[in-house]
Amino acid sequence: MMDSYTVLAQFYDELTTDVPYERWADYLEKQFARHKRPIRTVTELGCGTGTLAAILARRGYEVTAVDLSPEMLCVAAEKCAGLDVQLVCQDMSRLALPEPADAVICCLDSLNYVTRPAAVRRTFQRVFDALKPGGLFLFDVKTPLALESADAQTYLDENEDLFCVWRGSYDKRRRICCYGIDLFVLQEDGSWCRDGEYHEEYAYTMEELSLWLGEAGFTKIKQFGELRLSPPKAEEMRIFFTAGKE
Repeated sequence: MMDSYTVLAQFYDELTTDVPYERWADYLEKQFARHKRPIRTVTELGCGTGTLAAILARRGYEVTAVDLSPEMLCVAAEKCAGLDVQLVCQDMSRLALPEPADAVICCLDSLNYVTRPAAVRRTFQRVFDALKPGGLFLFDVKTPLALESADAQTYLDENEDLFCVWRGSYDKRRRICCYGIDLFVLQEDGSWCRDGEYHEEYAYTMEELSLWLGEAGFTKIKQFGELRLSPPKAEEMRIFFTAGKE
């Protein structure tokens, strides 16, 4: 099985130019403002190439950016150079911070990539332990509907020197959405080099996520629609959660 976010890391930013990171940061700050306690220190789980961490740091936050992929963190290191961002290579289910944070965030369905329910439950407990009293946990997930809708779908991304094909399939019994990714990269001699990766995302229900948050000790657990401050709709493809530590 090919690892996730190894080869893809160096091309990730090229392939995600459509992600409105500034809008995501705006949304996070709206949620921060709704929280009763001021938020200055933020830990981001699944930070990827560090785009969101860099934006938050430029907005005045002290950021700890955590990711399991050394290749993604190498890109993040260049992007976050000179900013108040500490990079940590760590599995989020084994999260251990030197200092507690005011907020922990996990964006762009990074939690779906934790494909074992027991690991998600451990992650929630680790996040609870990593927060200051009164801290905020904010994350989003793709809904089961979103992952089921990817079954038998093909997605293409391309520019002059890169061609990427994503093929989705959904295993209803395992609740796993699989993505086979083929990358074709133009070489200096005009030839094309082919490489690939394999990704999996798990279809968690909102009910079980709320239950596990409560088991970890969180209170004031709320759900929101995609980048909205209102409750999710029935056919929502992405749902945001907030939860507090008393």
